[in-house]
Amino acid sequence: MSTQKLAGKTALVTGASKGIGASIAKHLAAAGASVVVNYSSSKAGADRVVADITAAGGKAVALQGDVSSADEIIRLLAGVKAAFGGVDILVNNAGIYEFAALEAITPEHFHRQFNLNVLGLLLTIQETVKLFPAGGGSIINISSLVSKKAVPGASVYSATKGAVDAITRSFASELAARKIRVNAINPGMVETEGTHTTGMTSGDFRKSIESQTPLGRIGRPEDIAPAAVFLASDDSSWLTGETLFIAGGYT
Repeated sequence: MSTQKLAGKTALVTGASKGIGASIAKHLAAAGASVVVNYSSSKAGADRVVADITAAGGKAVALQGDVSSADEIIRLLAGVKAAFGGVDILVNNAGIYEFAALEAITPEHFHRQFNLNVLGLLLTIQETVKLFPAGGGSIINISSLVSKKAVPGASVYSATKGAVDAITRSFASELAARKIRVNAINPGMVETEGTHTTGMTSGDFRKSIESQTPLGRIGRPEDIAPAAVFLASDDSSWLTGETLFIAGGYT
């Protein structure tokens, strides 16, 4: 990876204190970008990501902001502007997933996921594009394999990611005149702190996924992050409105 591919660029990565977001933040920084590591509650995690980036010679700051809140998004972007002046790359990684069978779905279950995964993403884009330069930039939405391969108990979560894919295509058209490219990354199962907590990365569920995956394993955050660097850089300058599935061949 060229250390200069993103030199002079600034990236905002939401939900970057751990997992896929943390890996993306580190890879963008390694490619030369100045990175805003956003977090909602895990200040210690975000500070660790910043420390890792700066120890490797990169530039990063941690900024708190719950992107399910319109007011906090505005505050977050004011902090980004104060820190770096503008934004060239936005990675919408912050998200939540909860599984529930049909009979267990409640308005609260619905709104928790849609408020962050969909409305929060929309409002973050709305505020961030105000800081994009005239030359445009790149927006990368972290979606999921479940936008296409929905699984039992994940109807609401799958619906949020289906919405993310639709939003990606819509904004790719809407923002093209401003030279802002919009793409999505749709990971399969990835081993993160979050999937460990839910128990998804152990036992029969993991074995079932791996048995159906041509490459024979679930993913790691570092399997996803290089694609974000590609989509953030001029290497993908004629790519917009796409959903890139990274799942070891699992479909």
